[in-house]
Amino acid sequence: MSTASTTATGTADATSARDTRLRLWNSVMAVLHFLQGVAMVVLADEVLWPITRTRYGFNAETETIFPTTVSFIDANLPLLVAGFLFISALAHTAIATVLYERYIAYLDRGMNPYRWYEYAVSASLMIVVIGMLAGVWDLGTLVALFGLVAVMNLAGLLMEQRNESTAETDWTPYWVGVLAGIVPWIVIGITFIGTVTASGGEFPEFVIYIYVSIFVFFNLFALNMALQYLEVSRWKNYLFGEKTYVLLSLVAKSVLAWQVYFGTLNSPI
Repeated sequence: MSTASTTATGTADATSARDTRLRLWNSVMAVLHFLQGVAMVVLADEVLWPITRTRYGFNAETETIFPTTVSFIDANLPLLVAGFLFISALAHTAIATVLYERYIAYLDRGMNPYRWYEYAVSASLMIVVIGMLAGVWDLGTLVALFGLVAVMNLAGLLMEQRNESTAETDWTPYWVGVLAGIVPWIVIGITFIGTVTASGGEFPEFVIYIYVSIFVFFNLFALNMALQYLEVSRWKNYLFGEKTYVLLSLVAKSVLAWQVYFGTLNSPI
């Protein structure tokens, strides 16, 4: 066999091994997310969390209008938590099966749009759960938080699409994502401060831990992308960043789910 043939065979074998590992990696992640989602449904006590909406009220005596808050619906908190776990499980299952060939083709181009589509839903649902735990119960505000985090993740998609064909990295989508992503944390922080002030400093400690820990994880995703495009150390290989995204996603969702469970879902409020 010629040297060229041997080299080609070795390259094909290495690619095949890489593809097998990626399929296994996504399959394992699908199982881990799914089992945790099932655990939330089976183990968690039912906790109904109020969602309200704001509208105008009318004072007939003074003929003036004023904002008033009315009840909209009670959301089942365990199902919301299980929701973002099941969404990730579904995404990893699809990637490991019917979408696998296209997934590999995208990775070879230095992108993974499926990641951003999934995050646009699952991470947005995560921020809604965090907001509700912090005291953000207004439907309009929760929808806005969901939408901003979705935009943040779709900016990640645009970052990869834009820079596939550029000689020099265009950071515009990155900074748009950062701007969209920081606003929900500011909104939740404002609610934190208002609640703590009104309660004389009393606030559930586990909610503070959730706020801090998931805020750190969200920023680690942004850091991972920056290291990829700066080609720092092992991040020169796009697949290292891809695996880091997957691991960060699992840990962030697991940390949030179990902090919520031990803080709220395993005992009546």
